[in-house]
Amino acid sequence: MLSVAGFTGGRALNTAQVFIALKPLAQRHASAQQVVNRLRPKLDAVSGARLFLQAQQDLRIGGRQSAAEYQYTLTGDDADQLFKWTPKLVAALGKYRAQLVDVNSDLQQNGLQTMVQIQRATAKRYGFDPNQVDNVLYDALGQRTVSTIYNALNQYAVVMEVAPPYWQYPNQLDRLYLSTAAGNANGTAQTQMMKSTVSGVTAASAVSAVSATTSTSSSTSLTNSDAEANATTNAISNSKGGTSSGSADSTAAETMVPLNALATFSNSHTATQVNHQGGQVAATLSFNLPPNGSLSAAGQAIAEASQEIGMPAAIHGGFAGAAQAYSQSMGAVPLLIAAALGVVYLVLGILYENTVHPITILSTLPSAGIGATLALLIFGTPFSVIAMIGMILLIGIVKKNGIMMVDVAIQLQRNEGYDAARAVHDAAVVRLRPILMTTLAAVLGAVPLAIGIGQGASLRQPLGVTVIGGLILSQVFTLYTTPVIYLYLDRLRARLAAWAARLPWNRQRESEAAQ
Repeated sequence: MLSVAGFTGGRALNTAQVFIALKPLAQRHASAQQVVNRLRPKLDAVSGARLFLQAQQDLRIGGRQSAAEYQYTLTGDDADQLFKWTPKLVAALGKYRAQLVDVNSDLQQNGLQTMVQIQRATAKRYGFDPNQVDNVLYDALGQRTVSTIYNALNQYAVVMEVAPPYWQYPNQLDRLYLSTAAGNANGTAQTQMMKSTVSGVTAASAVSAVSATTSTSSSTSLTNSDAEANATTNAISNSKGGTSSGSADSTAAETMVPLNALATFSNSHTATQVNHQGGQVAATLSFNLPPNGSLSAAGQAIAEASQEIGMPAAIHGGFAGAAQAYSQSMGAVPLLIAAALGVVYLVLGILYENTVHPITILSTLPSAGIGATLALLIFGTPFSVIAMIGMILLIGIVKKNGIMMVDVAIQLQRNEGYDAARAVHDAAVVRLRPILMTTLAAVLGAVPLAIGIGQGASLRQPLGVTVIGGLILSQVFTLYTTPVIYLYLDRLRARLAAWAARLPWNRQRESEAAQ
């Protein structure tokens, strides 16, 4: 471990993020994912908090933040139903640790809230209106901006609130008091209208909020011009959570009434945040894959867990973020490969004026795909987007071996009159050294990628592994299977030509040509 940095907050107030910079790969002899796998069981034993680790991705797809690498989002119209079934699904997925780990959700339902119910009849007997109670609570807990302090280089908002020890716990509401001497602000004290709009003396300001036993209030009587001057001097902000009228408190005799005498309090749990996606209430499940795990297996596990708990049909789920982008791209890859093979077949068929032997050339590709897959399994490398790029590169590299052999064989048959067996044999002998040379050059060029030396080399490793594995196996099979396939397809072509010649319309055409 080289350095550690962390901060609290972010997505929610009860979360924290820690960034760990590992030593260079040459010093630690373990990849970032291996370090994560080693620390995961130790961190699971920590009580009081849940800790999730994920290796930093070289290519981050999807901008959604979460506690794990992959996301699965549940959406529905009924928030209560979604809040009920999401924790059940998270608990059910705990049994599928072979398919997915570090399962968590962004659903935060254990936030505490205090409901203040004003007893209006009681408050009226004391001479208080509901908005006066609101002002007291806002002054005490709402971080009301009352003024701005200016200096030569900066400006500072003056925020009014009770001392921190008095807003930490809900029972501190019992220590808030309202003064019967203060009343609702009116006239220019409330509106801060321009000078001479209203004449006379302003009324007292809003109710004072004090704690426990005593309170003192300042005494001043402001005229309309004084209110304007005071507002200008203090530069009261109207854009930072409320304003203060700037007028003085009353100096009349007052009685302090506790807040709990005219209001009742009830504590309960509530969601700290409610997320939406596509206009619907949403809850996102985050998870990581275990060693040698796959995203398809994780999706199947989520589907099975949803079916086991009886998830309602009104709640819909689907991959999001990186998982969604990856599943969508992988779903289109088979079609892209099929289209590429179709284009290659058409080009080769036009080049050789033959509809059979392009299949001979394309027959070298399955062995390359098998070799690349076996190499990924042997070295424990995940089938990532980079590995898929290596598969696509193999189509071009491996195909040239068959092209070099088939091209010579077709030319010997057409120009020299060789039969198929002699033509493909001589082509294999003539093209052996070029095939070996190009294959070895490609394999040796991919060795540095597969070894993975240097920072960020893990991104390129799947590319090197797939190229080396595919080339080695396809080379062995190409030298032996391509001549055999060439012979069988050439014989099939001859049989098809003889069968076509016996068709009635072809016989009639030949007789007309002979006449």
